[in-house]
Amino acid sequence: MPGRGLERFLLAEMPRKGGDGMGMIYKRGKTFWIKYYRNGKPYRESTKSKKEADAKRLLKKREGEIAQGRLPGVYFDRVKFEELAKDLTRDYRINGKKSLERVKMSLKHLDQVFQDLRVPQITSTRIDSYVDTRLKEGAANGTINRELSALKRALNLGARQTPPKVDRVPYIQMLQEDNVRKGFLEYEDFLALRDALPEYLKGFVTFAYTSGWRKAEITGLTWNRVDRKEGFARLEKGETKNKEGRIFFFDDELKEIIEKQWQARKKAEKLSPHVFPGPGGKDKMVDFRKVWNRACRETGLGYGYKTNEKDSEKWRKKGLRAGPMLHDARRSAVRNMVRAGIPEKVVMTISGHKTRAVFDRYNIVDDQDLKVATQRQQAYLQAQMGTVLGTMAKSGGTVRGTGQAQVVDFIGAGGRNRTDTDARSTGF
Repeated sequence: MPGRGLERFLLAEMPRKGGDGMGMIYKRGKTFWIKYYRNGKPYRESTKSKKEADAKRLLKKREGEIAQGRLPGVYFDRVKFEELAKDLTRDYRINGKKSLERVKMSLKHLDQVFQDLRVPQITSTRIDSYVDTRLKEGAANGTINRELSALKRALNLGARQTPPKVDRVPYIQMLQEDNVRKGFLEYEDFLALRDALPEYLKGFVTFAYTSGWRKAEITGLTWNRVDRKEGFARLEKGETKNKEGRIFFFDDELKEIIEKQWQARKKAEKLSPHVFPGPGGKDKMVDFRKVWNRACRETGLGYGYKTNEKDSEKWRKKGLRAGPMLHDARRSAVRNMVRAGIPEKVVMTISGHKTRAVFDRYNIVDDQDLKVATQRQQAYLQAQMGTVLGTMAKSGGTVRGTGQAQVVDFIGAGGRNRTDTDARSTGF
């Protein structure tokens, strides 16, 4: 039967009306198609093949899926990556997850490769190819893992839908990460960086460097969470990453900054509910990495946030390292509070660290810390030696030498003895 789009039946057996799984094979042009039923609903699917054997295999596969109570594979062929991505962002919004912006950034990168792909086309091979591309672009392992986690979450959500949108979740291999947090800002570097930033960011980064709060917590801080009279800001339960509320009291510098922000708000044409609004009258702080990177490079502290491998390589050739980033201010705040002698339990309450393991990654120890530790140990041992010498003197011992090169002779129960505090210095 000639004519484009006409059906020429190749199987003599016709399906019973509403008979689940009963199917047929026919041709449209030169391509074989199959038709089958599930719950009385007909499904038509192109085999994309000119071979009858391929059509028979696909029809048998679909009939097997229906016999097992599963949706036929053609249903999943209609679901695209964009639909899964929308479902994921909606899930994050509904559940009030604080990492929504991070997920949106991950999906933006994923969309460049998986856009228009249907669910069966999202395979482990394609995912590995995506990882390889991102590595060549200079993305860090941790960044890629966050993107893979977003993809896995989207697929798992699709698989749990009723009816499901994903029939199987492919294997996704995560990359090995170095979870040790190393970035921090010494105070003099912080001051230099702050001076190089535009005015609207100076108070913002000072709050970050002093409080140790997360970026989203500061950008989301509103005036109804600030007590200017008593001098503190609070986060309610559910507004933080660990879902626990907390409070932070301002030092003198932050009190001045908060008052300055309040006065600027009163003068603005549009009142913003946010303590640190964005530039140019924007209600909320926006992405500031461009101006941040410029300030980092002007001060010689580094090239800031990574943009792409080509740009990063250009700055590395000029002798600049990666970073610093705003999150370094959080790590620095934790370390500064510990150095100041604030009990670690109090520091964890201020910064919002719930577990000791995570806190230890932020409480960074550097060479200067180790040097100070040695000096403190030396002072302690010298103090102990003073106690020992005093005890020996009371026991009738004789002290010879000064400083650490001292020898104490005393008469003990077993005869004459000598205690060397530094045998190499005394020559004994």
